[in-house]
Amino acid sequence: MPKISIETVSDVHVEAARVQQQIKDYFGVKASELVFEFSLLEGKIKLDLITINPRHNQSFLFHSETGADKVDALKKMWNYVQSYKEKENSYTIQWTTKSNSELHTSYFRAGNILEALEKLYYGRDRNTITVFSVVLNPIS
Repeated sequence: MPKISIETVSDVHVEAARVQQQIKDYFGVKASELVFEFSLLEGKIKLDLITINPRHNQSFLFHSETGADKVDALKKMWNYVQSYKEKENSYTIQWTTKSNSELHTSYFRAGNILEALEKLYYGRDRNTITVFSVVLNPIS
């Protein structure tokens, strides 16, 4: 079994923290408004970047990436973050929750309408949200 030095492990954590900070700085949001959720998927690390809207206190999936390890997934996410506006369409979704009838408007970048809705529904029971409209925004 190969030995892993403490320095190597520490460097991985330092690199992961550095890339996470780059992503947070790019968005210019409070640390509490971005969540980096890691999980294991078919032997790889899956990273879900989740945004939290402070106005209505709801979370949404921003994007998912998989990598060989945590740092690899974070670097792929960083590459995506820097170019997603050129690669994906912009959608506006109007919705309410079953517990609150206030109409909310949220914006998503996705390849298609179904992906935009998946980002809205991420981590919640679909029956708790009513979608009133999904609009593909014009390309500016």
